[in-house]
Amino acid sequence: MAHIGILGLGNWGTAIAAMWLKDGHNVKGWTIEKEVYQSIMMKDENSVYLEGVSVKGLDVTMHLEEALQGVEIIVLAVPSSVILDVVNDLIPHLRPGHVLLDLAKGLAPKKRLISSAIEEILKENDLHNPLAVLTGPTIAPEAANGVMTTALVASEEGSVAKRLAETLSTPTFVLKAANDPQGAELWGAFKNVVALACGLVDGLAQVGTLGGDNLKAAIFFAGFKEGCLLLPQLGARAEVAFGPAGLGDLYVTATSPYGRNRSMGEKLGKGLTLDEALEEMSMVAEGVRAARMFMRRAEDFEIQVPFTKALNTLLDGYIDAEECCRRMISI
Repeated sequence: MAHIGILGLGNWGTAIAAMWLKDGHNVKGWTIEKEVYQSIMMKDENSVYLEGVSVKGLDVTMHLEEALQGVEIIVLAVPSSVILDVVNDLIPHLRPGHVLLDLAKGLAPKKRLISSAIEEILKENDLHNPLAVLTGPTIAPEAANGVMTTALVASEEGSVAKRLAETLSTPTFVLKAANDPQGAELWGAFKNVVALACGLVDGLAQVGTLGGDNLKAAIFFAGFKEGCLLLPQLGARAEVAFGPAGLGDLYVTATSPYGRNRSMGEKLGKGLTLDEALEEMSMVAEGVRAARMFMRRAEDFEIQVPFTKALNTLLDGYIDAEECCRRMISI
């Protein structure tokens, strides 16, 4: 039995809490949202983000230091936009035995990977806690309800990844160890860009005749191809593209009705502006931020990314969803 502290109780943080509680682990959870805290305390479920899934036994708190008391593994399940702030708040409470597991993926300020930025914060504070990232085809409602899936736990310290994979795997949540956290994190972020684009097709299908499985397949392929060309130049090993963190995560995020980024794209495909679509979303869609960041990185390296550029042109309001799709499949 592991003692786990989960920082952030959105849909994925709540889902993994439910899985690990069911598997017999001791789990604490931290949230800053009063409504989430009250729901778990009163009903043993997070009715804000994952209604109907029991988290009975979860020790929930709104005080960060309480969530860390007695735990061995600290899971960072907050959005990428705030994760570094949370890590800075975490620093005074870290002890040498704590292992950090990052669920957020993507690029941080100063054009670093989030995991690299976390490592820098640790080094600046003379801390040497092991860090790993977790990514893969993990739609929260399905995982929480026992649908089998695999995911990748990656760390530069291979022994850390192996130990976490062995400890945190469950009968339905099978974790595989890897030693390329950069590749896992880059694909974990880029898949949100492709999912956003695939969602456009679903939106178009609801308002006209352009959308359909043929178009979605073409866009999926175009996005995957661009990822295979771009991400190795940013530090990913090429083989990551063909594992759980690459094609596996990309497929489920781009096609599942539960996918937040696909849902965000669907709203844009129906004709909503970016601001209108964001206002309708109850959960964070990371794809918008990821599209912006990958565009900037590509420009820095003078890499041509027509797929990502077309999506950014749509997000900026210069073209509509139909024209965006045409540009993507014309690559």
